[in-house]
Amino acid sequence: MARPTLDQRLDALEVEFQTVEADLNEAAANNDATKLRDLSRRHKELGPMLDVWRAFKQARADRDTATEMLAEASGDDRELLRDEVSECEASMERLEAELQTLLLPKDPNDGRNVLIELRGAEGGEEANLFARDLLEMYLRYAVRRGWKTEIIGLDESDRQGINEATVMVKGADAWTRLCHEAGVHRVQRVPETEAKGRIHTSSATVTVLPEAEEVDVHIDPNDLKVDVYRSSGPGGQSVNTTDSAVRITHLPTGIVVAMQDEKSQIQNRARAMVVLRARLLKAEQDAQEAELSTKRRSQVGSGGRADKIRTYNFKEKRVTDHRVDGLTRYNLEQVLQGDLDEFVDAIMAESRARQLAGDDEV
Repeated sequence: MARPTLDQRLDALEVEFQTVEADLNEAAANNDATKLRDLSRRHKELGPMLDVWRAFKQARADRDTATEMLAEASGDDRELLRDEVSECEASMERLEAELQTLLLPKDPNDGRNVLIELRGAEGGEEANLFARDLLEMYLRYAVRRGWKTEIIGLDESDRQGINEATVMVKGADAWTRLCHEAGVHRVQRVPETEAKGRIHTSSATVTVLPEAEEVDVHIDPNDLKVDVYRSSGPGGQSVNTTDSAVRITHLPTGIVVAMQDEKSQIQNRARAMVVLRARLLKAEQDAQEAELSTKRRSQVGSGGRADKIRTYNFKEKRVTDHRVDGLTRYNLEQVLQGDLDEFVDAIMAESRARQLAGDDEV
C-alpha cells in the first residue's frame, strides 16, 4: 500500500482536529477529567501543526495563481510574477520542513513535570560531591527557565556530597528540555582530598522520569510492602526519634523507594508514592519501546565512566557532550551556574535530525 501523501495526512489531521474539538466540549460537559486532559493535550498538539499546514496551502495557492498569470504576462509584470513565484516556493520549502518536524511522533511525556534523580557512581566521595554540583546546576537552570522546583528526597554523604537526591521540576517544557540529560556525567578534576594535586576521574548518574498521575499508573495496595523506621542523617546519625521514615517496595517489579526528609510518616509516604509512580510509568514506557527497538539502551548503563554522555573537565574549564559531534565548550563555570541551553538545544536538534532520518537512537 502506498504511503499517504502530505496532503492526505494533513487533511486527515484537520478532520481529527474537528472531532477533538467536539469531544472536548462533551468531556467538559460530563466532567470527565481524564478524557478532558487527554483531549486537551491532543488539541494543543494539533493546533500549531494545522496553522503551518494552512500557511503552506496558502503559499501553494499563491504560487499557482502567480504561475498562471505569468503565462499571459509581459514586460515588467513578468519579472514581478517570477519573484512572487520564487518567494512562494521558498515559503513552501520552509513550511514543508517545519511540517515534517511537527509530524514526527510526539513524546507521550511532553508537558509533564519531571523527576530528576541524581546519584554518585564511580569515584567514591568525589562522585557524591559531583552529584551535588549537578543538583545545584539543574536547580539554577530551572530558575533561568522559570520552572518551579522542589527537592523530594535528599540523602547526603559524610562530606556534604549526595548519595542520592530526587528533585521535582515543574514547567510546561521541562520534560522536553531535560529528558536528554539522563545518563552518566563524568568529571575530571583534583579532589579536595587529593594531597598531590592529581586529577581524578569520577562519575554521577542522572535519571529523568516523567511525573505520573494516579490515573496513569494503577498500583494495587496488595502489591506494596511498606516499612517504617527512624530517619537518620549522614553517617547514620539519628535525626528523628519517631518512625517517620518510609520504605515502599513494589513487589511485582522489586522497585524500592525510601523517603525520610519529612517529619511526618504520612508526608514521606506521599512523596515515596510520587517517585514510585514515576518509576513504574517510565518502566512501562521503556518496555513498550523495547518491543519496537532492539537498540534500546537504559538511561544510565552501568554507571561506569565508559557510559558517559557528558564530561566536565575542571582543569581546562571544558564541557564536552559526547552525543553531538564537535560539541565542546570552554565555559565550565557558566554551565555549572545553569547556563545549559546551548547543550540542551544541540542535543534536541540532534534528536530531531535522527528522527527525520529514521533513527531515533541518540
